[in-house]
Amino acid sequence: MRAFIAFELPQRFVDDTARLARRLSAVVPGRFMPPENYHVTIAFLGDIGEADARSAIDALDAACADLGPISCAATGLGKFGRASDATLWLGIAQTPDLMDAAAHVRDRLRDHGLAFDAKPFMPHITLARRVRIPRTGLDGLAFPEPCELARVTLFKSTLDQMGATYKPLYTAKLVG
Repeated sequence: MRAFIAFELPQRFVDDTARLARRLSAVVPGRFMPPENYHVTIAFLGDIGEADARSAIDALDAACADLGPISCAATGLGKFGRASDATLWLGIAQTPDLMDAAAHVRDRLRDHGLAFDAKPFMPHITLARRVRIPRTGLDGLAFPEPCELARVTLFKSTLDQMGATYKPLYTAKLVG
């Protein structure tokens, strides 16, 4: 199964982000993600089997046992790729607590012998793919209010012609 580990977002933050995405979709052509797919990826595991999924769960339990809720604040929009064919995202502030928590989860994954995409952690929420960024500014956007992240989840990702569907397999709560 294709899997990844991510911070889940509180519903209010998801709702605020969905409002932002709807506003953007009126002026930015592209394939916008459904709100139920919003998350902050910590580690993409790729294709794993049942034994690796169990190891990932053990790693999450070990990593999250001493972590408390983490502040989360939007920092603005960004993109991966060319302006004519980009992935549009909402950046999340790289606070010490957030960066340390993500590093801690990644370290526990390594301790449990799990490989993952080793790109540096860059906290963001993917809003849309295959977008064409307009040359004019995107003024008057309302960004989500800050929140606290309190859940780290192992997700299964299923790809089809419509895009990706994410199913939570296991969640560790950050109660510190």
